[in-house]
Amino acid sequence: MKRIILFIAVLMGLTASAQPPKRQAEAATQQQQRTQNAPRGVSYRDFPVAAEMPADVSWRRDIYRRLNLKQDRNASLYYPITPQEGRVNLFTYLMKLILRQQVTAYSYNVSTGNEDFNRSNAISAKKIMDDHAMYYTVTDGRMRVDDADLSLADVTRYYIKESVYYNQHTATFHTQVTALCPVLVRGDADFGGEETEYPLFWVKYSDAAPYLGKLMLMESSLNNASTISADDYFTMNHYAGDIYKVVNLQDRLLAETARTDTALKAAQNKIEQELTAFHNHVWAGDSVKRDTTLTDSLATETTKPTSGRRGLLSRSSSSTSRRSSNVNRRTTRRTAGSFTGNAAFSVRRERH
Repeated sequence: MKRIILFIAVLMGLTASAQPPKRQAEAATQQQQRTQNAPRGVSYRDFPVAAEMPADVSWRRDIYRRLNLKQDRNASLYYPITPQEGRVNLFTYLMKLILRQQVTAYSYNVSTGNEDFNRSNAISAKKIMDDHAMYYTVTDGRMRVDDADLSLADVTRYYIKESVYYNQHTATFHTQVTALCPVLVRGDADFGGEETEYPLFWVKYSDAAPYLGKLMLMESSLNNASTISADDYFTMNHYAGDIYKVVNLQDRLLAETARTDTALKAAQNKIEQELTAFHNHVWAGDSVKRDTTLTDSLATETTKPTSGRRGLLSRSSSSTSRRSSNVNRRTTRRTAGSFTGNAAFSVRRERH
């Protein structure tokens, strides 16, 4: 038996050595690539994100909002101002992604304020840092940047673009963020000065989303162990921001048509109400009223004395209608409010 095993081992060795050198080199290269590409730790995970908006949606409205990071609803994006215990804020994280060339930054068009995601409009991290006096060093031709130097305390606002749309394929409404723009704010309004906004760059949200799934934000001041990923924060619309522009034929800001603060607030409220009205008209409509009327009428009928199989069928139909009505009302409560920034049920997570 031992002789047989020895003979097989010698035969396998001769077969391996008989392979052409070129084939041996290819096999070694393939093995090395498999080893290098093998998953290691948590860094390899490709976080799933919400499905992008279909190109053929039947209804859509694009809105620009201004987020004030000093407000409680948006404070998760601002703190910590300087890195603490491995935690960084959103701006520091975005800048690190741009420095590593994992995400592309696009210049902000001062004349229109619109995003332009053409490659010709891309800007480098070095230009961003040079234009806004951000400190870095160059060693052997390579930029070196400390996390603390990326944490600008004056980046206290964000512009975001969101698309509110109705997906006729799934009969669902969504509010999806499509672009992010950090804004540097200079000046002190608390002491009577005027604040000046300096938009830094645009980032396409779908490019950053897989990485934002790895950035954990503290969600609550009362429970510091409660965290949420930056991707979920935006996808679930946890933010709060005032509308400063809607995509329109004349490409005008709200401030250009609403000259006073009162008129501007009224215009913002009108847009929010239009979104809610369209949502309720298409998604809820009068069906809830009809279901309520039907349930009440059946309930009235079943209060009358009944006998035999007909009476049993009436009671069964009544309970079925009540369950259907309750489901419709629960569905309406879940979908209502998705256009005003409420987070809990505003977006159906479509993982792929």
